[in-house]
Amino acid sequence: MKFLCALLLCSVAFAQKPTIEARLQKLEDIEEIRTQLLNYGKTLDARDLKAYADLFTKDGEWIGGFGAVKGRAELLAFMQKNVGTAPNTGKTYHLLTNFDITVTGNTATAISRWSYVICTKEKKPVLEHSGRYEDTIVREDGRWKFQKRVVLNDLPPLQ
Repeated sequence: MKFLCALLLCSVAFAQKPTIEARLQKLEDIEEIRTQLLNYGKTLDARDLKAYADLFTKDGEWIGGFGAVKGRAELLAFMQKNVGTAPNTGKTYHLLTNFDITVTGNTATAISRWSYVICTKEKKPVLEHSGRYEDTIVREDGRWKFQKRVVLNDLPPLQ
Protein backbone atom coordinates (compact mmCIF):
# COMPACT_ATOMS: atom_id res chain seq x y z
CA MET A 1 0.00 0.00 0.00
CA LYS A 2 2.84 2.42 0.87
CA PHE A 3 4.44 1.67 -2.48
CA LEU A 4 1.18 2.39 -4.29
CA CYS A 5 0.75 5.74 -2.47
CA ALA A 6 4.35 6.71 -3.24
CA LEU A 7 3.85 5.78 -6.90
CA LEU A 8 0.66 7.82 -7.03
CA LEU A 9 2.37 10.85 -5.48
CA CYS A 10 5.28 10.59 -7.93
CA SER A 11 2.94 10.34 -10.91
CA VAL A 12 0.98 13.41 -9.73
CA ALA A 13 4.21 15.39 -9.26
CA PHE A 14 5.47 14.26 -12.67
CA ALA A 15 2.20 15.17 -14.36
CA GLN A 16 2.37 18.70 -12.94
CA LYS A 17 5.91 19.34 -14.18
CA PRO A 18 5.91 21.76 -17.12
CA THR A 19 6.79 20.30 -20.49
CA ILE A 20 10.19 20.86 -22.03
CA GLU A 21 8.50 23.14 -24.57
CA ALA A 22 6.91 25.26 -21.82
CA ARG A 23 10.20 25.47 -19.94
CA LEU A 24 12.05 26.45 -23.13
CA GLN A 25 9.43 29.12 -23.91
CA LYS A 26 9.84 30.60 -20.43
CA LEU A 27 13.63 30.77 -20.88
CA GLU A 28 13.20 32.40 -24.30
CA ASP A 29 10.76 34.92 -22.80
CA ILE A 30 13.19 35.76 -19.99
CA GLU A 31 16.01 36.29 -22.49
CA GLU A 32 13.83 38.51 -24.70
CA ILE A 33 12.84 40.57 -21.65
CA ARG A 34 16.50 40.85 -20.58
CA THR A 35 17.28 42.19 -24.06
CA GLN A 36 14.35 44.62 -23.70
CA LEU A 37 15.79 45.90 -20.41
CA LEU A 38 19.21 46.41 -22.03
CA ASN A 39 17.70 48.08 -25.11
CA TYR A 40 16.10 50.65 -22.81
CA GLY A 41 19.53 51.92 -21.79
CA LYS A 42 21.01 51.48 -25.26
CA THR A 43 18.33 53.55 -27.03
CA LEU A 44 18.25 56.20 -24.28
CA ASP A 45 22.04 56.62 -24.31
CA ALA A 46 22.02 56.84 -28.13
CA ARG A 47 19.21 59.43 -27.91
CA ASP A 48 17.20 57.24 -30.29
CA LEU A 49 14.03 58.32 -28.55
CA LYS A 50 11.68 56.92 -31.21
CA ALA A 51 13.13 53.43 -30.70
CA TYR A 52 13.08 54.10 -26.95
CA ALA A 53 9.35 54.94 -26.98
CA ASP A 54 8.68 51.84 -29.11
CA LEU A 55 9.89 49.69 -26.18
CA PHE A 56 6.60 50.60 -24.43
CA THR A 57 3.06 49.39 -25.09
CA LYS A 58 0.67 51.77 -26.83
CA ASP A 59 -0.61 52.87 -23.42
CA GLY A 60 2.69 52.30 -21.60
CA GLU A 61 3.46 54.31 -18.50
CA TRP A 62 6.76 55.81 -17.32
CA ILE A 63 7.12 57.18 -13.78
CA GLY A 64 10.38 58.72 -12.62
CA GLY A 65 12.30 61.74 -11.43
CA PHE A 66 11.07 63.95 -14.30
CA GLY A 67 7.43 63.14 -13.55
CA ALA A 68 5.00 60.66 -15.10
CA VAL A 69 3.59 60.09 -18.55
CA LYS A 70 1.28 57.57 -20.22
CA GLY A 71 1.13 56.60 -23.89
CA ARG A 72 3.88 56.03 -26.44
CA ALA A 73 3.48 59.37 -28.28
CA GLU A 74 3.32 61.28 -25.00
CA LEU A 75 6.42 59.44 -23.76
CA LEU A 76 8.36 60.37 -26.90
CA ALA A 77 7.50 64.08 -26.55
CA PHE A 78 8.18 63.94 -22.80
CA MET A 79 11.67 62.46 -23.27
CA GLN A 80 12.52 64.82 -26.14
CA LYS A 81 11.73 67.70 -23.79
CA ASN A 82 13.54 66.31 -20.72
CA VAL A 83 16.48 64.44 -22.25
CA GLY A 84 16.82 66.34 -25.51
CA THR A 85 17.43 65.15 -29.03
CA ALA A 86 21.04 66.27 -29.48
CA PRO A 87 23.63 63.50 -29.85
CA ASN A 88 25.15 62.18 -26.64
CA THR A 89 28.48 63.98 -27.00
CA GLY A 90 29.08 63.94 -23.25
CA LYS A 91 29.63 60.18 -23.41
CA THR A 92 27.21 59.53 -20.58
CA TYR A 93 25.78 56.05 -20.27
CA HIS A 94 23.72 53.67 -18.16
CA LEU A 95 24.98 50.51 -16.48
CA LEU A 96 22.13 48.02 -16.13
CA THR A 97 22.44 45.03 -13.79
CA ASN A 98 20.84 42.58 -11.35
CA PHE A 99 17.90 41.50 -13.51
CA ASP A 100 15.21 39.64 -11.56
CA ILE A 101 12.57 38.58 -14.09
CA THR A 102 9.39 36.61 -13.38
CA VAL A 103 7.26 35.44 -16.31
CA THR A 104 3.64 34.31 -15.94
CA GLY A 105 2.12 33.65 -19.35
CA ASN A 106 1.98 36.90 -21.32
CA THR A 107 2.83 39.10 -18.33
CA ALA A 108 6.11 39.58 -16.52
CA THR A 109 7.59 41.63 -13.73
CA ALA A 110 11.19 42.71 -13.49
CA ILE A 111 13.31 44.48 -10.95
CA SER A 112 16.76 45.67 -11.98
CA ARG A 113 19.46 48.15 -11.01
CA TRP A 114 20.73 51.13 -12.96
CA SER A 115 23.69 53.45 -12.60
CA TYR A 116 24.30 56.59 -14.63
CA VAL A 117 27.89 57.40 -15.52
CA ILE A 118 29.10 60.83 -16.62
CA CYS A 119 32.46 62.03 -17.86
CA THR A 120 34.12 64.76 -15.77
CA LYS A 121 36.06 67.73 -17.13
CA GLU A 122 39.17 65.66 -16.44
CA LYS A 123 37.71 62.99 -18.75
CA LYS A 124 37.22 60.51 -15.93
CA PRO A 125 34.05 58.43 -15.58
CA VAL A 126 32.06 59.11 -12.41
CA LEU A 127 28.96 57.41 -11.07
CA GLU A 128 26.55 60.35 -11.11
CA HIS A 129 23.54 58.59 -9.55
CA SER A 130 21.85 55.20 -9.40
CA GLY A 131 18.68 53.37 -8.48
CA ARG A 132 16.34 50.64 -9.56
CA TYR A 133 13.59 49.91 -12.04
CA GLU A 134 10.33 48.20 -11.14
CA ASP A 135 8.63 46.96 -14.31
CA THR A 136 5.45 45.40 -15.55
CA ILE A 137 6.06 43.95 -19.00
CA VAL A 138 3.48 42.41 -21.32
CA ARG A 139 3.47 40.66 -24.65
CA GLU A 140 1.92 43.05 -27.21
CA ASP A 141 1.66 42.01 -30.86
CA GLY A 142 4.03 39.10 -30.17
CA ARG A 143 6.76 41.20 -28.52
CA TRP A 144 7.57 42.03 -24.91
CA LYS A 145 6.94 45.71 -24.09
CA PHE A 146 7.00 47.86 -20.99
CA GLN A 147 3.47 48.41 -19.73
CA LYS A 148 4.73 50.30 -16.70
CA ARG A 149 8.24 51.34 -15.74
CA VAL A 150 8.90 52.97 -12.38
CA VAL A 151 12.33 54.58 -12.06
CA LEU A 152 13.48 54.97 -8.46
CA ASN A 153 16.55 56.93 -7.36
CA ASP A 154 18.49 55.28 -4.53
CA LEU A 155 21.62 57.40 -4.79
CA PRO A 156 20.69 61.03 -5.56
CA PRO A 157 22.49 62.94 -8.32
CA LEU A 158 25.79 64.61 -7.49
CA GLN A 159 25.48 68.31 -6.76
